[in-house]
Amino acid sequence: MVKEILLRENIIFGGDRPFVLIAGPCMIESENLVMETATIIKEITIKLNIPFVFKASFDKANRSSIYSERGPGINKGLEILEKVKKDFNIAVTTDIHEAGQAEIVGGVVDIIQIPAFLCRQTDILVNAAKTNKIVNIKKGQFLAPWDMKNVVVKMEESGNDKILLTERGSTFGYNNLVVDMRSLPTMREFDVPVAFDATHSVQIPGGLGTTTGGKREFVPYLARAAAAVGIDALFVEVHPDPDNALSDGPNMIKLDELEEFLKPIVEIDRLVKGR
Repeated sequence: MVKEILLRENIIFGGDRPFVLIAGPCMIESENLVMETATIIKEITIKLNIPFVFKASFDKANRSSIYSERGPGINKGLEILEKVKKDFNIAVTTDIHEAGQAEIVGGVVDIIQIPAFLCRQTDILVNAAKTNKIVNIKKGQFLAPWDMKNVVVKMEESGNDKILLTERGSTFGYNNLVVDMRSLPTMREFDVPVAFDATHSVQIPGGLGTTTGGKREFVPYLARAAAAVGIDALFVEVHPDPDNALSDGPNMIKLDELEEFLKPIVEIDRLVKGR
């Protein structure tokens, strides 16, 4: 059983606690979209008694094409996330892309997220650690799960042991990802809580030429399988209209399908953890 990490009284990662849902749209497309999505997800998670952290990105710095939408930027993005945090009294998270962003982002969010492509960038990890926030590090698509031990050590040696590791699929040939469920217990052996990113795991990177494709129909299957293995958090991106989303639409869950998607996962999680 891994150690517990306290975020709030009702949000604890690890141990045999219920999984925490980390959810929201991929990108902050507008304040209205963010507020609508946060409202509905909060209602669903209260109904299902699921601890909830809201996620959205202020910048998508690794888009396939230079012409792709990237988001509102750090200042406007953090302003919107802070509004979500205060208006709904919910925890929030977002990702950083440069070492210099850690301090300013850490002043607003409850969890700093490190993108998979940047999980080995020492300066980013060190600066994120120095904020003393919980840091959620996504496993690189190019790394074996046991390689994430070095990432954990970088964080711990920088004075921060409030670490989450997230599985989000591994590169399998060109434009394809697969999920090795063995990575979940493997990374838990580092005594850190582990999350499963169900939506990015069905991406087809660059699969649409200038944008990333995806197979959202497989998200429920992978999420249930991960819950059966045992997870401390579930990461999913949701959108009211994924087919017209500005980022990651092909792999996002439709907002009006989220409740039914979560119900069996809640039951599997209870069974696995003996609650």
